[in-house]
Amino acid sequence: MVEVFKTNVQKKAQSKMLLCVLFEAFPSFEINFDLSDCDKVLRVEGDNIEASGIMVLIRGAGFKCELLD
Repeated sequence: MVEVFKTNVQKKAQSKMLLCVLFEAFPSFEINFDLSDCDKVLRVEGDNIEASGIMVLIRGAGFKCELLD
């Protein structure tokens, strides 16, 4: 399963910090940012992804995050 999120993460340092947080919470998922995309996409691949949990972590760090269709 793959979930794709739109974020407002702008800098590589911000994405690295968020990846550390996400990998700690979801160690079995493959997670990456595409900051060159206009939606600053966060892609998460794995089994039983809880999109709401991912959004809570990203928003808790002060960033916008919403699920893309």
